[in-house]
Amino acid sequence: MQSRRNFLKTAALAALGSGLAAGSLAANETGGGRAAWFNINRLAGAAPRMRLRFFPYELKLRHVFTVATYSRSTTPDVQVEVEYDGVVGYGEASMPPYLQQELGSVDSVTAFLQKVQGEIGRFQDPFQLEDILSYIDGLSGGNAAAKAAVDIALHDLVGKLLQAPWYRIWGLDKDKAPSTTFTIGIDTPEVVRQKTRECADRFNILKVKLGSDHDKQLIETIRSVTPLPIAVDANQGWKDKHRALDMIHWLKEQGVVMVEQPMPKEQLDDLAWVTRQSPLPVFADESVQRLKDIPALQGVFTGINIKLMKCTGMREAWKMLTLARALGMKVMIGCMTETSCAISAAAQLSPAVDFADLDGSLLIANDRFKGMEVVNGKITLPDRPGIGVVKL
Repeated sequence: MQSRRNFLKTAALAALGSGLAAGSLAANETGGGRAAWFNINRLAGAAPRMRLRFFPYELKLRHVFTVATYSRSTTPDVQVEVEYDGVVGYGEASMPPYLQQELGSVDSVTAFLQKVQGEIGRFQDPFQLEDILSYIDGLSGGNAAAKAAVDIALHDLVGKLLQAPWYRIWGLDKDKAPSTTFTIGIDTPEVVRQKTRECADRFNILKVKLGSDHDKQLIETIRSVTPLPIAVDANQGWKDKHRALDMIHWLKEQGVVMVEQPMPKEQLDDLAWVTRQSPLPVFADESVQRLKDIPALQGVFTGINIKLMKCTGMREAWKMLTLARALGMKVMIGCMTETSCAISAAAQLSPAVDFADLDGSLLIANDRFKGMEVVNGKITLPDRPGIGVVKL
């Protein structure tokens, strides 16, 4: 099977010119390169079809995770595989319980994937990502995490067929990938000190969940252990704009470098007021899910946090990044609690962002994949094709 695919790929590239690289072929996926490859495939008598498989997989957290409004020790997840011509692409849907209304539950995700399972075989060319994913998006409203799982698996598949990682297909330099934050949840001062000591020498920037009545105590506890820069996520926890701005000024004095979603997403006027006067960049999290949300946030936030589970995957994430940049906004790439599958998919965009919060796989004890790694606190992308993961 592998020798046959290599022959077909070599023949297609030869038909286009011996100097054409796989990355260039991918960058022009609507042009003659792809058509030549698959015309040769069909002339050879092969007519492979895509097949989708999936199964539930509960993520087990290394520590109980607490933010302003809830605690949990597990995260529901569904693992997805899309196979074409013997090549398998991997994806996943992660659904933290507090976001089930937006992302779905295991039951709703599996019901949607059953629908996709019956439809995906109609597409014979996996390179038609725009057509395939637009069709899948239109099968029903919502189901963002399920759609992201299929999107990630298809991107992994196509990258493997091209034998190129997606950061190269997008023309990015992996050496420009930033450091990732590492999240410290709300807890007692003793536990926060312990967690901070455990990670302070392995990361270059920390992330802290705020929005409780003990925000200053939490920051001061961390500062008693390390001077590392801190990003904070208030999770809509500050209701009054004056309190929010006062907190941001105080946080800047403590070495905080950015703030996510300081106020409820419905309070756009108050958020715009805070952002105009804030000494720190203010990023949208709950206020942004998909591409259509971004134009209304120009002037309300400094930047946006893109999460694959919320935006339906890599295809839309790339469009969101492009639009945000065109509007003069900063960009952060974030995550849920996920295996290295979805984390590595998000990491493919990381060389193009200002901040990255891709520690989700580090927080679980039962990762199924090896993919993006954190080396000296920095996102380190593998050269493996697709999203760059291998099963453990």
